[in-house]
Amino acid sequence: MPPKLYYSPGACSLAAHMLLEEIGQPFVLDCVSIPQGMTSSAAFLKINPKGKVPVLDSDGEVLTELPAILLYLALRHPEGDWLPTRQPMALARCAEWLNWLSGTVHSTAIAQVWRASRFIGDPALEPQVEAQGRKNLMQAFEVIERRLNQQLYALGGQYSAVDPYLLVFYRWGNRMGIRMASHFPAWTTHAQRLMQRPAVQRAIEREGIVVWDYIDGGINPHPKR
Repeated sequence: MPPKLYYSPGACSLAAHMLLEEIGQPFVLDCVSIPQGMTSSAAFLKINPKGKVPVLDSDGEVLTELPAILLYLALRHPEGDWLPTRQPMALARCAEWLNWLSGTVHSTAIAQVWRASRFIGDPALEPQVEAQGRKNLMQAFEVIERRLNQQLYALGGQYSAVDPYLLVFYRWGNRMGIRMASHFPAWTTHAQRLMQRPAVQRAIEREGIVVWDYIDGGINPHPKR
């Protein structure tokens, strides 16, 4: 059976969707909309008790967490060279990127902006959490900008499993009201480079994502992804 990806349009699961499109083999998409509360449904919680996407069902094995799914797909399909398995330092750099993007940028800074209630029990203090989250986020985005100012892709000159995750964050930055093209020119060039990839275009089209979000969406920011 082809692998099945449980996703929500525009969520971080988009990165796994992009990589599946790159692989070019049959797969199934199952939409579990976050805005519609589908990730909290009893049916989905049986699949992933964490109540989050992405989830990948591959040959009956259910895999959660985006970094793990990206690594699995890249290792399962070494012909695409999306993971530098023969270069220990480059492979470690990949793990370094994914760990930081998931654990610090996504689960902390971005969550502070979009999910402040996770960090504080008093709704009156949520604006302070969000404000600090935006500071943390801009600091993290500056790190990404400096790295991409020195190289074409996250790992250097070769597109890898890390790059789709960066494209997701670029879009989210625009949706948070950050003028990404103005603040982060190197990252913008990286995003434009990825947007030229047919696999990326297919994933965006299949999820019904507005391409405008990737240009400079700070004019009319969306509060949630």
